[in-house]
Amino acid sequence: MSSSGSDSASGPTDDSKDGDKPACDANGHASSHGARSRWALLFGVVSVALGCYLTLDSEHAAITLPETYAICSKQNNKVYTVDVKDSQTQCIVVDGAYVVDTGSLESIRRNWSKASDMGENKELSVRFVPSDAIIVPGITDSHAHILEYGATQQLPLEGAKSIQDVVALVRQYILSTPDVLNDTSKIITGGGWDHTVWPSTGWPTAADLDADNIVRGRFIVLQSKDCHALWVSSKAIKESLPFPEAVDGGVIVRDPAGSPTGVLLDNAQELLKQPELTDNDLLRHFKVTVRDAHRYGLTSIHDAGLDPMSLAFFKRQSEMGPLPIRIYGMTYFDEDMPYWGNTIRPLVGSGGSRLSARSVKIFADGALRTGGAALYEPYADNPTTNGFMRLDPEVLFDVIPMFLRDGWQVNVHAVGDRANGIVLDAFEASLKGANVTALRPRLEHAQMMTKVDMIRLGKLGVIASIQPTHAISDMWYAQDRLGPERVKSLYAFRSLVDSGARITLGSDFPVESMNPLSGFYAAVSRKSPTGESPHGPGGWFPEQKLTRTEALRGMTIDPAYASFTEPTLGSLEIGKRADFTVLSQDIMTIPLEDILATNVLATVIDGQPVYGSI
Repeated sequence: MSSSGSDSASGPTDDSKDGDKPACDANGHASSHGARSRWALLFGVVSVALGCYLTLDSEHAAITLPETYAICSKQNNKVYTVDVKDSQTQCIVVDGAYVVDTGSLESIRRNWSKASDMGENKELSVRFVPSDAIIVPGITDSHAHILEYGATQQLPLEGAKSIQDVVALVRQYILSTPDVLNDTSKIITGGGWDHTVWPSTGWPTAADLDADNIVRGRFIVLQSKDCHALWVSSKAIKESLPFPEAVDGGVIVRDPAGSPTGVLLDNAQELLKQPELTDNDLLRHFKVTVRDAHRYGLTSIHDAGLDPMSLAFFKRQSEMGPLPIRIYGMTYFDEDMPYWGNTIRPLVGSGGSRLSARSVKIFADGALRTGGAALYEPYADNPTTNGFMRLDPEVLFDVIPMFLRDGWQVNVHAVGDRANGIVLDAFEASLKGANVTALRPRLEHAQMMTKVDMIRLGKLGVIASIQPTHAISDMWYAQDRLGPERVKSLYAFRSLVDSGARITLGSDFPVESMNPLSGFYAAVSRKSPTGESPHGPGGWFPEQKLTRTEALRGMTIDPAYASFTEPTLGSLEIGKRADFTVLSQDIMTIPLEDILATNVLATVIDGQPVYGSI
């Protein structure tokens, strides 16, 4: 997990005003091949006046670029357009919020000279990126948890090597935060602890927290690295009682006497009674996430709906003005609520809107790390269980066809091979006779699948939303958990692609680092950041690597497709929005070991920098 949340920065502001759209279809999508030609765009059909002064990072001066400008590489073709041919070019021309021309510096100057001759009075400012830098379409994280990331940065626990390390971090936070130190009623939240790297076996307990005299007696909630477990204090347990004897799709970890020990897994996490966060709390979390996202080159995020309040907050923020980053929200599915897909309309962002919410997020099982992933056979390191489904499979067969019928994209969290098989059964039954391109259902994670199901995934046209950094995190314990044969079906990215499946890449932050280059590196190397793997320097199951082109498409045009936004986002083509990221090195050609040393020089949304400068 990134620790950059501790850096200083001012909150996100965006005073931009969206203007006219280029050639659009009936849904408001820009049409790059429609009736209006390149020349219509170039001659001023796009009339967007952006007057934004974005001050998201105190280290970088706020600037506003001219309404019309070209951004070019000094030599060679270092603009990766990610069009259907994966073309490279030297320059793109931005007019307002849109790309209106691409090509060599000579060709765009020639085009602009012709435009001037025809009465167009706009001046073309030409800007160059450094000689080693490249320009790529704005990067998207296709599976993340926006507000949860901001919350974990209050007390990040990533890297703690033992239970005692975590307790020490909590103690240090209390001692260094006067309002918390002096008020024992304050709730303390943190996240990122990972018991798989600790020398001790078993779960931590509330007693471990109570053993420290500074920590004792406080309401403490600590989220696990994979977001599928809560470690809480005795006070948090006491104020949440009574607990039921059992929880469908979850576990209350208990001692031999049957008392809760302080760990709640999956659906049992919902038993914890906590005060609702205020809008000020949520805004503080949002600002932290946006700040770090821009620093990492992200222009869009698919929020995976772990917290039901997130979408409502994003809607309120969007109503007050353009969001500082594009958000594709997944509406949380609660099986205890009556079916709502026919009474709530999907939110389809169009024009200048930066918020869409046209998908529903369903949890099928838990996580491999916490032993909740639903497997066909028992865990190798715990033969007493094969994990569990978080809902009755019949629910999937009931609600998936209804949501699809009512215009919702259906995104299902599925990790274990049994969970993925059941979800694919439900998709297969629901998609008979349907236009899958219009529906674009997604498997969120698709971590472990049988060969038969991989082939079925490709044939059905279901999108696999994968997180490469999970692979290099889990590779150290995966074989112990699954055994030497089953582990081969875990994070089998190449097998998924070769089966015909369409993929999209994300990080699942705050579970993993927000940095999309960490995911790019993991996908193409299958090695740790230090170049190691259980299988040596060649990478963990190296035959499952993605190519660099596949990885770049997986974080640009493929997430756009997976969110129905490919007509306007995901590539640097004429008529699309001018979202792009400037990287300090050419990640497509430099040695693998240099990829993680690449810096983001600028992040641009709608033609204007939100981080860095150009």
